[in-house]
Amino acid sequence: MQTDKIFYSLFQTFPSIFFAIIGDTSVNVNAYEFISVEVKETAFRIDGVFVPTSETIDQPLYFVEVQFQQDSNFYRRLFAEIFVYLRQNESVNYWRAVVIYPQRSLDPSDRLPYEFLLNSSQIQRIYLDELDAAENSLQVAIVKLIIEKEETALNRARELILQARQQLADEATQKQIVELIETILLYKFTRLSREELEEMLGIDEEFKKTRMYQSIKQDGLEEGRQQAKLEAVPRLLSLGLSVEQVAVALDLTVEQVQQAAENQSS
Repeated sequence: MQTDKIFYSLFQTFPSIFFAIIGDTSVNVNAYEFISVEVKETAFRIDGVFVPTSETIDQPLYFVEVQFQQDSNFYRRLFAEIFVYLRQNESVNYWRAVVIYPQRSLDPSDRLPYEFLLNSSQIQRIYLDELDAAENSLQVAIVKLIIEKEETALNRARELILQARQQLADEATQKQIVELIETILLYKFTRLSREELEEMLGIDEEFKKTRMYQSIKQDGLEEGRQQAKLEAVPRLLSLGLSVEQVAVALDLTVEQVQQAAENQSS
């Protein structure tokens, strides 16, 4: 399940979801732009950054990281990214960092070098399974759908769609919420074909024309093409082509070709 892309879609479409997660609903979300940032010198990439239109103590820049895998060096990488970014962007004075985990057990134990920062108000760690969605927050409930068990996810999604239609008067906003819910489920049920999932969710022709749906479809196509290229690497190498020639023929980097060849031999 590609959680980074799901959160990127959520925060791009509804920035208010992020501020609902961190418990600060007083923020003017229109004063922020959510972007992905590459720190060029070290080839680091920060999952997302909420950049304020006017930076103040009350309206800082937010670094956002989504961590759904075990990574003992996560904090060393995270703070390296943040401080390289701050070095490259001298105009930034006020900042906060938010790390989103599915559950507390994925929070690395290697925290001692950054204990002071992690215990300060500057860093906020969110554990999705501990978020309280009972406080009439539809947005928090939608985020928790990401970690919902597959056997209950469909029913929970239907409940949220009904809740959205009951609570939201604006039809355009209702439609966006429904699209977000369907997006999460499209990523969650990867074992099903797209047609099977569409039938289960009742996705109509109107939804299939939306930008979000087309983006998901394109992502799947691109991943399939990339995988096919990598699987072709060993066959081309066995024909006597060099690594460089295979890279050119398949529009891959030399490193990707070498890695594909190593994976085949291991």
